[in-house]
Amino acid sequence: MLHIFVDADACPVKQEVYRVAGRYSLQVTLVANSWMRVPNKRGITLEVVGDGFDAADNWIVEHAQPRDIVVTADILLASRCLKEGALVIGPTGKPFTDDNIGQAVATRDLLSELRDTGEITGGPPPLKQRDRSDFLQKLDEVIQSIHRKHQSDLT
Repeated sequence: MLHIFVDADACPVKQEVYRVAGRYSLQVTLVANSWMRVPNKRGITLEVVGDGFDAADNWIVEHAQPRDIVVTADILLASRCLKEGALVIGPTGKPFTDDNIGQAVATRDLLSELRDTGEITGGPPPLKQRDRSDFLQKLDEVIQSIHRKHQSDLT
């Protein structure tokens, strides 16, 4: 069964995930380093992992299966999940794919280096309503695509 894993500590689109998952009756697991409130709804669970370095990332990679969906802004986690066969979507609706992950990792490394040298400061811009809409649309498209592929595999 299709499962959505959410890198939850800083995820700004949890409500959108709940809404789409509810429409399709999908399981959602939020993975976080500390407790957080989650809806008391069937199919939504919270997995609290230790504070260790990459503990949440490691848990997600260990549990995500091919065709599962991972929601994260963490490019290195996205890369690891793609290698496991999962589909990965960023909070702005941008899908991470085998075709674009290499460039995303390179850009991340460059920006990290520029921040370390003080040439740029700050993080990504705040999420806009348009980003939320794009995320909802992309998540819906990915779920429908997985369902179509699964149906064609059965025939």
